[in-house]
Amino acid sequence: MKDATLYLLHIRECTDRIIRYTRGGKEAFLADEMIQDAVLRNLQTLAESTQRLDEGLKVNHPEIDWRGISGFRNILVHQYLSVNPLRVWNVIEQYLPLLAGTVARMLEEIGDE
Repeated sequence: MKDATLYLLHIRECTDRIIRYTRGGKEAFLADEMIQDAVLRNLQTLAESTQRLDEGLKVNHPEIDWRGISGFRNILVHQYLSVNPLRVWNVIEQYLPLLAGTVARMLEEIGDE
């Protein structure tokens, strides 16, 4: 489970950064391109890390839309000109807390936290 631990820690690091970068709220996020860039980079990185997790590990956590994360990553990377900051904010607000909590539980389950 060493690889899983590495990727889960990486996901946690990215979620922590996104939370820290967006503390100013929706208006600050929408008004600041640097914050948007930092958040998008971390979303891409965490999504890439989720793709590297073992499917057996992910199947135990159906509360997370793993395929949706993968699809979102593809949009961020390949259709970057059509990324809507408001949609990104909604992802942060609606899905990031669940992912962060699930990753924390996954780390506990594999005995690395």
